Amino acid sequence: MNPYVLTILLSSLGLGTVLTFASSHWLLAWMGLEINTLAIIPIMAQQHHPRAIEATTKYFLTQATAAAMILFASTTNAWLMGEWEIHQLSHPLATTTVMLALTLKLGLAPVHFWLPEVLQGLELTTGLILSTWQKLAPFALMIQTAPTINSSLLVAIGLLSTLVGGWGGLNQTQLRKILAYSSIAHLGWMVLILQFAPSLTLLSLSLYIIMTSSAFLTLKTNNALTINTLATSWTKSPTLAALAALVLLSLGGLPPLSGFMPKWLILQELTKQGLPLSATLAAMTALLSLYFYLRLCYALTLTIYPNTLTATAPWRLNFTMITLPLSIITILALGLLPLTPAVTAMLDC
Repeated sequence: MNPYVLTILLSSLGLGTVLTFASSHWLLAWMGLEINTLAIIPIMAQQHHPRAIEATTKYFLTQATAAAMILFASTTNAWLMGEWEIHQLSHPLATTTVMLALTLKLGLAPVHFWLPEVLQGLELTTGLILSTWQKLAPFALMIQTAPTINSSLLVAIGLLSTLVGGWGGLNQTQLRKILAYSSIAHLGWMVLILQFAPSLTLLSLSLYIIMTSSAFLTLKTNNALTINTLATSWTKSPTLAALAALVLLSLGGLPPLSGFMPKWLILQELTKQGLPLSATLAAMTALLSLYFYLRLCYALTLTIYPNTLTATAPWRLNFTMITLPLSIITILALGLLPLTPAVTAMLDC
């Protein structure tokens, strides 16, 4: 893609998200979401491959449906209650419709079916943008509207998403689909705690973005798209393979890695709010996710390069890829747990 065109598209992507962040009016927020969607579509379709075109079409139809629902809900609220402000969303029909639309935009269960299919058709860099940056604007709206939404609905969506995210990734061999189900599970944890502690949701979102970026960049560096190809990573770069295994365990939420921090604080907050059953169910669904992360770790570090592999054998050429972003993000994905007391002190302020 032409660098000038790419610069314009990425600038529009940033503009759409910032516009949604800054808006207090539903029409401005909707406009920001639309700019965001229209900017990423050419980036998704730049491969000119039928699979990429199919993924782009599915993504466009899904996001257009969600945007239409948001516009319908905000118009309904303005008609019935006379309010266009995001914070003044008060009619039950409007709040429920907006919640379902944002759930669809984020890919939360039970309207998650588009996310694994779309992510599977994209290259890893575009998949990284879709899994991280594209979640920010809908989450900003969800955090603003959460106080008006039924807490039982949010908890149910959160628990269902953690269950679907864990269960759906069990039988997958494609790494992009595994990361899509991982995304659904992590977003479920964020929605679970959204109404009780929004600051914990932001903490979870920040750490999710760091860990997912590290995972995507590691896979891109290794040029791995399936579990079989992942088994060749140790031969090419043992250090990177070992760090990638730790990043996956961090995504799974194992101590003493960074990913343990949000899960620990969320379970603690749920127990404080008198929801021990929800906390127990969430912890049990985390075990499902942990299984497929351990499966990837096994393929990364404990398997020998298979001789019958159909993938292209890697040539030992001089490495030209810039690895500084990967290094910084990997350090953050692994070593933030000791900062937990500082984080809890900031959250309590």
